[in-house]
Amino acid sequence: MSEQKLAAEARTEFGKGFARRARMAGQIPAVIYGHGAEPIHITLPAKATTLAVRTANALLSLDLNGEGHLALVKDIQRDPIKQIIEHIDLLTVRQGEKVTVDVAVHVVGETAPGTAHNLELTVISLEAEATHLPESVEVNIEGRAAGEHIHASDLVLPTGSVLLTDPEALVVNISEAAATAEEGEAEEAAAEAAPAEAAAAE
Repeated sequence: MSEQKLAAEARTEFGKGFARRARMAGQIPAVIYGHGAEPIHITLPAKATTLAVRTANALLSLDLNGEGHLALVKDIQRDPIKQIIEHIDLLTVRQGEKVTVDVAVHVVGETAPGTAHNLELTVISLEAEATHLPESVEVNIEGRAAGEHIHASDLVLPTGSVLLTDPEALVVNISEAAATAEEGEAEEAAAEAAPAEAAAAE
């Protein structure tokens, strides 16, 4: 994942009043922390930042008064109704540094006819290089038969990533597909008709 470049501005004001004024001016309050350094309070351009953080574990390359900062998005606070971004927590990182992230699991392919799959684990934890974070991990279920299980240890991880989730954790479960309503009605009708047919035969 390539980093998104944004221009940041230092801020010395805090509180809800300042945050409201910042958002009205098209800015998002944020804080950069990590590596034992004092937190750096900044504002970011709202429109560009909203676009940049649409992907999980977004990596931002910030220009703060000519000083470069590489930071990983760790938390986004949104308005519960409007869903606009109110504040962002950023973790400072370095080139080649390993970080822990949660990555979404995406299912691809189709199971064998007459079967269905259930995604038991939607997110896994990985350790990966901060500048090479995967957006997701795919699990291929093509042709899988009922009764098969896919565990975290079976996933093909991106190069350089290390699985932190329990290797035995169940990710996908393959089972027989439930009968449709029409099939169920047909089976019930056949079951009801069987005694009548037997009585007629006697």
